[in-house]
Amino acid sequence: MVTSIILINAERDKVNEVAEHLAGIDGITEAYSVSGQYDIIAIARVPAAEDLAHLVTHRLQSIHAITKTETLLAFKAYSRHDLESMFEVGG
Repeated sequence: MVTSIILINAERDKVNEVAEHLAGIDGITEAYSVSGQYDIIAIARVPAAEDLAHLVTHRLQSIHAITKTETLLAFKAYSRHDLESMFEVGG
């Protein structure tokens, strides 16, 4: 499983529309409208790197209101749940 964080800029009046569209795309598990340098953060989880390449270079490029993307690959997930289970005694 390949997990990536996709940072997205969109046309100002289309941010909500783009986020809703992203949420309906296979492979995008979450889409957040955010403040700061980017307008939307999408979390993608796909079986293989080739699937991520197709998602970013074909599916996202077909959304004309997206003006810029930056894709970050996740190497390992850390969460509060994972840390608590590491220190669980007798678990």
